[in-house]
Amino acid sequence: MHKVIHSESIKAALASRGWSQEQLATAIGESPQVVSHWLQGKHFPRPEKLLKLATTLMLGFDQLVMPDANRPIIAFRKKAGSKTTDEHIVKAQAMAALLKPLVDYLPERRALHMSLPSPSTDYVPLQNAVAEVRAKLGIGAQAVLGYEHLIKEFKDNDALLVPTLWGEKKNHKNALHIFLPDKKVTFVYLNLDTHLEDFKFWMAHELAHVYTPELAGTNEGEDFADAFAGALLFPQACAEAAYAQATRVNGVQAVLKTLLEHAHTHSISLFTVFRQVQNFAQAKGLQLLQLSDVQVHAVRSNQHNGLVSEALFKPLPPSAEALIAVTANLFCSGFFVALKTMLVERETGPGYLQQVMDIGLQDATALHLALVGEISH
Repeated sequence: MHKVIHSESIKAALASRGWSQEQLATAIGESPQVVSHWLQGKHFPRPEKLLKLATTLMLGFDQLVMPDANRPIIAFRKKAGSKTTDEHIVKAQAMAALLKPLVDYLPERRALHMSLPSPSTDYVPLQNAVAEVRAKLGIGAQAVLGYEHLIKEFKDNDALLVPTLWGEKKNHKNALHIFLPDKKVTFVYLNLDTHLEDFKFWMAHELAHVYTPELAGTNEGEDFADAFAGALLFPQACAEAAYAQATRVNGVQAVLKTLLEHAHTHSISLFTVFRQVQNFAQAKGLQLLQLSDVQVHAVRSNQHNGLVSEALFKPLPPSAEALIAVTANLFCSGFFVALKTMLVERETGPGYLQQVMDIGLQDATALHLALVGEISH
């Protein structure tokens, strides 16, 4: 579907400033004719111009673009207190537009996907939803949810995992979820430069978005994805057992040691175990563990088990060939297989990889060479 600028919003913003279309064109470094074509719906701004419009007129992305049922749905895995900006949205939308041609090179999609029709963060319905997913995966209520279970579920729901090496960056560099409604395909970018004890939680968080695409990109969707991830990784049966053990020992250190043992068993963070135990106690009307978030985080900060990238690749940084192999063999993703076919058929250069993976040109060139070698024109 052709994207169209929300001309009424722009005209209202111009009127409030007493600006003409010509003045707007000057402010964003574009010709008046081009701006006129945007407002008439004849053309649509490039991502950098769309961002310039947003910052100049102080309008959000949703105010700038007319609603489109086929517009890609974007969700970021954010750090606490971080904010999604228009720049983040526009950049991700540009990546989504570049991903659309790649879909034609993917295997045939499945007709049915797993969905959670009434997602809720309330304890009982959340635990029921988690039990349904675990039953589908064929694992018991107290079993350790493995990476292989999550990876298979992504694949079964036409969600392509895209492992990346974005560094230990904050805010929006932990994970990125792009759902293409018209293609019924999801791309999940996972940053491998993250701590091992957090990585499984982030994967479960992204799986929640796959199950509830209508909520992805909203605050409600983020809250549900966090709640779902914790409950899926450490459900009620696990929390109940941990609570029973923790209440039989004395002293803060003994309680923390008990919770840490459960965290290590499930390869998740101490805070995830702690939060699920407290949620269980609160839901059952039991006394909460006498621990604070601060105490838990203080221990957690000293318990990091290294980065996923460090565990997968020695030495760092990995070669392009190693990243491609891990993507296919460990994450069971056909991302690079489809990319190779597309790059060869269309004779596309490394610039495409640079943009679609949000990486530097040097890394994109190395990947391009590993995938297709030199392409003669």
